[in-house]
Amino acid sequence: MDQSYLVKIDNFEGPLDLLLHLINQYEIDIYDIPVAEITKQYMNYIHTMQQLELNIASEYLVMAATLLAIKSQLLLPNQELEAEDDEYQEDPREELMRRLIEYRRFKEAADQLRDRESESNQIFTRPPKVFDEMTERPPVVRGELSIYDMIAAMSKVFERKKWQQPMDTTIQRAEIPISQRMEEVMDMVRKSAGGVRFTSLFPHPTRSHIVVTFIAILELMKVKEIYCVQENHFDELIVYQMGEV
Repeated sequence: MDQSYLVKIDNFEGPLDLLLHLINQYEIDIYDIPVAEITKQYMNYIHTMQQLELNIASEYLVMAATLLAIKSQLLLPNQELEAEDDEYQEDPREELMRRLIEYRRFKEAADQLRDRESESNQIFTRPPKVFDEMTERPPVVRGELSIYDMIAAMSKVFERKKWQQPMDTTIQRAEIPISQRMEEVMDMVRKSAGGVRFTSLFPHPTRSHIVVTFIAILELMKVKEIYCVQENHFDELIVYQMGEV
């Protein structure tokens, strides 16, 4: 594997964060988790991250094994207990449910503290002052896309490109500098007045080109050159230049 394309994303907060994202996205009852469906969607994300050659933390793989174990346990036939040995059998999902509820509680508390910090940053004790030298305000980033939404969009790109099917009889290697691909992506976004579809930024079917393009998009978002908007769940992402309405 070419190590130049190996990248680690620091935006992930852990496997519980990914599971909670899936629960919210698919409007799943956290007290009655459909393990088969949530395991399928979780494994899709893991598979997409592997295709992007991201450095997946071991805790994600541990959670994948846990989900598969719970799924297998639920598939086993129920064994009737004799009356004398009648005792409560815990639902295999309960431990995961408790962890998710606790994680959600702390996550909501962290969001509240973050909001309070943001509000406190708007309070000043000094007298008001006119800043005539400030002629422009930084544009506001629209949308609340997470890294998981980006990976979901990449999953659709991989599905469309069909990696598993050989497309050429001759293997050709073409290394593209990320800085060059960033300029190309910015050029495409600038030329599109109403934003550009996320999938249209991946015109070439080669793995290296798609991975470099994805990293280029993340870098451009990081330096606040572009931003992505998704009107509804599962809609395609639209990429805009920063400041564009």
